Amino acid sequence: MCSPADYLYHYYEKSRGPFANLSDLSEAQADEVLESIRKQNEVMASRRDQGYLVRRRELEGLARELFLLKGGKPVRKAPHYMVVGPCDWLSDWYKESAFVQIPISQFKLDTLSFSYGDLFPTFSPRVNDGKEYRRQIYTYQEILELIQKYGLPQEWNRDGSYGPERYIEVQVWDDGPLGRTVEA
Repeated sequence: MCSPADYLYHYYEKSRGPFANLSDLSEAQADEVLESIRKQNEVMASRRDQGYLVRRRELEGLARELFLLKGGKPVRKAPHYMVVGPCDWLSDWYKESAFVQIPISQFKLDTLSFSYGDLFPTFSPRVNDGKEYRRQIYTYQEILELIQKYGLPQEWNRDGSYGPERYIEVQVWDDGPLGRTVEA
């Protein structure tokens, strides 16, 4: 029987390809790419504010630090991003959306961390609703427990009316399994 956490998904703009990661670029290169995306104004990333890249790097550092404290073994300095299970809402972020799905069995579990929702609202000082999964990074076993307790956000919060969590974000700290993708 399949579990909701059996497959990880990565959504992307088809013309750019999967796993194109701003965090792998220098600050200047990342600024240039993001500015180009803003000028094209065709995808969700064009709406990122000017402080986005700085905050992203802060959150990636925090996620890595918290993951290490839980025994995680990140290989990369900054993660690639995936989500647990399919999430139709993410397809709307792109002009020509595509995704890859990878069985979780392809990953070393100690190279995956999870947040119940996107890192940005999960660690936002403006989100103070007291939910237990705020400001937390989880291991695979821990996220399975949260899924058992709450379900997948993309199922109970399809339109975002119940809060900022719309999916479970996976921070992928190893490039190895990303070459074995099934494109859809």
